[in-house]
Amino acid sequence: MTSFRASVTATAALAVGLILAGVSSPAQAQEMRLIGSGASFPFPIYSAWFKQFSKDNKVIVDYQAKGSGAGIQDFVNKTVDFAASDAAMTDAEIAKVDGGVVLIPITAGEIVLAYNLPGNPPNLKLPRDVYPKIFAGKITKWNDPKIVAANPDLKLPDLPITVVRRSDSSGTTFVFTKHLSAIDADFAKAIGSGTTVEWPKSDKIVGAPKNDGVTATVKQTPGAIGYIEYGYAKLTKTNAALLQNKAGRYVAPSDKSGAATLAAAKLGPDLRGWIEDPEGAESYPIATFTWLLFYKKQDPKKAEVLRNLVEYAVTKGQTIADSMGYIPLPAPVIEKIRAAAKDIQ
Repeated sequence: MTSFRASVTATAALAVGLILAGVSSPAQAQEMRLIGSGASFPFPIYSAWFKQFSKDNKVIVDYQAKGSGAGIQDFVNKTVDFAASDAAMTDAEIAKVDGGVVLIPITAGEIVLAYNLPGNPPNLKLPRDVYPKIFAGKITKWNDPKIVAANPDLKLPDLPITVVRRSDSSGTTFVFTKHLSAIDADFAKAIGSGTTVEWPKSDKIVGAPKNDGVTATVKQTPGAIGYIEYGYAKLTKTNAALLQNKAGRYVAPSDKSGAATLAAAKLGPDLRGWIEDPEGAESYPIATFTWLLFYKKQDPKKAEVLRNLVEYAVTKGQTIADSMGYIPLPAPVIEKIRAAAKDIQ
């Protein structure tokens, strides 16, 4: 596990290093520097965006994937120029920021259940009355009759399930537990939803930080299952389960199924909104927007660059979303984003 984590960490460090490349010369040292922190869910695509935007605009965008909770705290404390969160911000958090906040749902992705089983069997199907119980610690073996019944073509082992959950304050946890609470009343009552929740006490429920930490732990733990952003599963070639949606169909994560889910999203005037249990036969059950957080009032020069960053993200940036495991934004959402970005002043 250590070697894989080191590899993932090195990859992330390289991405950030590329963003920061070029600060050595005196001329470049005078370039504007924008500091951001927060969600690890969109970190792969943010790394690509910020590297290219920095190059094209002669600025330095330095983003640290600390997790949504830490990003919001940095934003409230005004130690960053912008932040990112998969949970947007609550009214109470927004109230702590003098001058107001602009919330921009800048990209979207699916949360998948990555698993590690002997023989690396693909296309594992998990019914909607099963996977909430796995994460509640109520279904504990891979050869549980309900899992076996859904997978007649797979030989499932008599192996304990190790649940891997986030150990940090996480927007991914927020979205995932909102979904589980929406489809399972017992989960809602016993565990509930939030950026952090009280998981059951068990040596088979283990914590790991950020999306890359959960991915690494699943990859190195036989019998493990964990919730991560689809892009991480795609990048690391980790198997992700087909989940049964509200219409009763088993759906794999993809740009097509994610787009079908986003079609059910309803964003409010503040551009907050979640899809807890989407309708539609083609919809993947767990997808979400992820937000960039900006101050309404700040240094005018920085505000101009940040508006340009938003415009880059909704134009050129969207062209690489699919290839990196994210969902391209629908045109009506992009229209709302452009209108909201004008408030970054």
